[in-house]
Amino acid sequence: MVSTVQTWLRRALWDVVPRDHRQTAAALRRRQVVTVAVVVIGAVVLGLSLRIDPGSGWFYLSTAALAGVWTVGAFASGPLHLGRIAWRDGLARPIVTPVLLGAAIVGVFVLGGLVIREIPFLQQQVSSVLDYADQGSLPLLVVITAVNGIAEELFFRGAAYAAIPHRPVLWTTVAYVVATAATGNVMLAFAAILLGVVVGLERRASGGILAPILTHCTWSLSMLLVLPPIIG
Repeated sequence: MVSTVQTWLRRALWDVVPRDHRQTAAALRRRQVVTVAVVVIGAVVLGLSLRIDPGSGWFYLSTAALAGVWTVGAFASGPLHLGRIAWRDGLARPIVTPVLLGAAIVGVFVLGGLVIREIPFLQQQVSSVLDYADQGSLPLLVVITAVNGIAEELFFRGAAYAAIPHRPVLWTTVAYVVATAATGNVMLAFAAILLGVVVGLERRASGGILAPILTHCTWSLSMLLVLPPIIG
């Protein structure tokens, strides 16, 4: 059982599958310019969106605008790839594995939530984000959460990752944390570190954005629905 789990994790996060995603020097420079510009714009929009009163119609517009920024920036930077992971005797699109990884991260955050609710400052930080779920339209928030999760991975593990020739897992995680820190929320920034490392390793192993998207959406949608009753 232990060896099976180790093999599963190694294939999902560590074993790099063959791929040919080489870029010309000009294409790489173009990605880098687009990436820097979009990170700055996205950080500003993200910071503004989480400073809008929960339930306000402007919140939905701002988060939709943010998803647009990440998505347009991703596709404007150059080609994106879905990726594959080792599966049995060949390669396959990563679907079940990233969902299970997302669920595992949810478990970590649920345990963390039990601790956080006993610490007033951290509990307030989490509650300030969860207020959007309490006071807004839940079905609309589910859609927005999923769309933004997809858009963030298109950009950070798609465009930004391909724009960084050295240590892309580290630097895309840093960029994601910096963009998230624009919200001024300590807990969101901490979540961005853990999530960024996991999806960055998935991107490195698979060579594409599909696994990061599925893990991110599994985590963010579960947090939207599971964390409020725990934090209170």
